[in-house]
Amino acid sequence: MKILNRKHPFGVLFCAEKKVESKHKKWYIFQTQQDFMQKKKNRLTAMKGKEMNHFESNVQYIKYLVNKEVAYRFFQGALEKGPFLERDIAEAIIPGPKASFRCCIYNERKIIEDRVHLILEPTKDNRVINVLDAACDECPLDRFVVSDSCRGCLGHKCQEVCPRGAISIVNHRAYINQELCIECGKCKAVCPFGAISEVMRPCMRACPVDAVKIDENRKAMIDHEKCISCGSCVHQCPFGAIVDKSYVMNILNLIRDSFNNTNYHVYAVVAPAVASQFGGVEVGQVFAGIKELGFYKVVEAAIAGDMVALAETEEFVKTIEEKKWKTTSCCPAFVEYVRRNHPELVDHVSTVVSPMVAMGRAIRAKDPKARVIFIGPCTAKKVEVKQPEIRDAIDYVMTFEELRSLLDAKGVELDKLPEISAGEPSSYGRIFARTGGVAESVRRVAKLEGVDVEIKPVRCNGIEECVRAMKLASFGKLDGNLIEGMACKGGCTNGAASIFHDAKGIQRVNDFSRTALTDDPTEGIREYDMSAVNMEREFGEIET
Repeated sequence: MKILNRKHPFGVLFCAEKKVESKHKKWYIFQTQQDFMQKKKNRLTAMKGKEMNHFESNVQYIKYLVNKEVAYRFFQGALEKGPFLERDIAEAIIPGPKASFRCCIYNERKIIEDRVHLILEPTKDNRVINVLDAACDECPLDRFVVSDSCRGCLGHKCQEVCPRGAISIVNHRAYINQELCIECGKCKAVCPFGAISEVMRPCMRACPVDAVKIDENRKAMIDHEKCISCGSCVHQCPFGAIVDKSYVMNILNLIRDSFNNTNYHVYAVVAPAVASQFGGVEVGQVFAGIKELGFYKVVEAAIAGDMVALAETEEFVKTIEEKKWKTTSCCPAFVEYVRRNHPELVDHVSTVVSPMVAMGRAIRAKDPKARVIFIGPCTAKKVEVKQPEIRDAIDYVMTFEELRSLLDAKGVELDKLPEISAGEPSSYGRIFARTGGVAESVRRVAKLEGVDVEIKPVRCNGIEECVRAMKLASFGKLDGNLIEGMACKGGCTNGAASIFHDAKGIQRVNDFSRTALTDDPTEGIREYDMSAVNMEREFGEIET
């Protein structure tokens, strides 16, 4: 047996050479795969029952309960709309008599009713991030307050700089009239003693683009002209007052009206980050569970990751001499950030569609009867799917949080299902789910095709690094020529609508990638006629 020292997305992997016949060509698989899979199964056995019912917070649990109850009634044929449906669901979830997470069960039920309403009657515009007024009542704190460090100085700089006259001197100390304060922060900036403290709400602190504001009632509001729908505020709000738009009912109705996929075929395209989400079971069992919901076929979005890697490499080679630097276009939140904050630099953004869009178009080109649902961890995908220039690809988006609710509502036990395949992407297509994966895939394609162009990636781990990279690029000081924009730290494994947000997600994605039969992206797309797939998009007008 010949031992090879082969390059792999996870570094150097020692493997044995073994030729496998294919109707297309021969390729190598990893001999060590057997040992790896055995160890993985041993670990999964120990994990069973420990993670499946785990929730990171009560907010996540409440979302789960609402989605599960709605879906359960749908599956039972008991979701008939009426004047008391929302109240009935709220009472089923919060039976009382004591409150569980608020001051009283009436407030709790009101919040549940509002959540149910957003599922049954989702907003008809493209605004994905919304505020539940009933739930946003626990954070009306004063953002700027005077601490004991105030020395009652004679300068009174804080008073002089305040544009609303909100600061007065009482008993030789500064006093802020909160009814007049507009939270501009000028007083804090000029205080020589640093005596004015700032307490920022979690939603405002989480927003990377300053899109969360406070209205006249001291409740959160979303500035949709700035919002990039990344979902950071949704994930960080400790009271669940900020929510993402739901397409659960649209999806359930679409599956039902297919009449067991005889009218049309409902496909599920699953993001590679799925490998980080369901502990205690194999990814193939998750695919099987999704199919149990009534889908015609389950397809890995990682296959389209291979498509995108090939297309982005080609575009990079053709345009880099003129553009000097380019950015990836896989992350919709990053793309929206550029479009809203650096419109003059949009021509540096790759015109290649995201893997979600590419996979949707590829499926529809192959099956004219296809309807396509994307399942992933991203709230921004719910905006992308409705953009006029690419809405031909995907019908609706469902998050991993919503998926878990639907599986449990239908009583699907993943650990008891046999594994199924959802295609055979390359290992590089699967690592699109983590930071650095897109850049590594592009460099892999360039190497395979013998491209004589240097690719120097700038891997942006989170939107803050994206902001910094774009500013450097605009000043001509970027140390690289390919910005990989990822709005979420760690990549899609930490998407706002993920079930789990932890460091293990990246390792789980890497483990899943190791099970791929090939590390050649050209092999992953062999089932599709790429000449029939439009891999380009034009950036239309920004919708608010």
